[in-house]
Amino acid sequence: MFKKSITKQEINELPLFKYEGKLVVAADTQQINKAIFEIEQFDLVGFDTETKPTFKKGEFNHVALIQIAVPDRVYLLRIQHYGITTPLQNFLSNERITKVGIALDDDIIALNKRKKFDAKGFVDLNKIAPTLGIENIGARNLSALLLNARISKNQQVSNWENPRLTTPQLKYAATDAWICLEMYVKLKEWGYL
Repeated sequence: MFKKSITKQEINELPLFKYEGKLVVAADTQQINKAIFEIEQFDLVGFDTETKPTFKKGEFNHVALIQIAVPDRVYLLRIQHYGITTPLQNFLSNERITKVGIALDDDIIALNKRKKFDAKGFVDLNKIAPTLGIENIGARNLSALLLNARISKNQQVSNWENPRLTTPQLKYAATDAWICLEMYVKLKEWGYL
C-alpha cells in the first residue's frame, strides 16, 4: 500500500504538492468565532499551527496562526491579536471532533500558553506512523510516503505575525493542515485506522 521509508533524494524527485482550494482567513474575534461555528459541522479536520520563529536563546513568541482543514476549505485563524476565543477554546477541548496533525504535543503546549484548555480529540500522525511500520515521520516524509507527493517547507521560518501574510505563506499554511486530513483519510480508506 505504501513504502515504510524514503530518502531525501526520493522525496526531491516527487511532484510538488500544495493546497489549491478555498481559503478562509479569519483575523478578528467575530471572524474566528464564525469560522469555528462552520468548522464544528465536521467531525474530522486537519490541524496545524504556525509561530513566528525566534533566533535568540530565551526569546518566545506565541502561536500566531491556527490552520484547520475541512474537506472543501482551509480556515486560517490569525490569533496573534485576539488570542483564543471561547468558541475556539471549546473546539480545542471537543472530543467529538477529531483533529489530525503532526507533532501536536508542541502545538498543544504552545496554545495552552495563550489560554488554558483541556486538549481532546487530537490524533498525531507522527505517533500513528511508527505503529504501521513507517520509519520516517514528519510532514515532508509522511506526505511523500502516503500521498506520493513532496511539500515545500520554505515558508516554515517566515514571519507569521506579518500584518499581511503573503500568498506563499497562505499556501504553505493551508497545505500543512490539508495534508494531515488527506493522509488520515487515505489511511482510513486503506483500513489502517
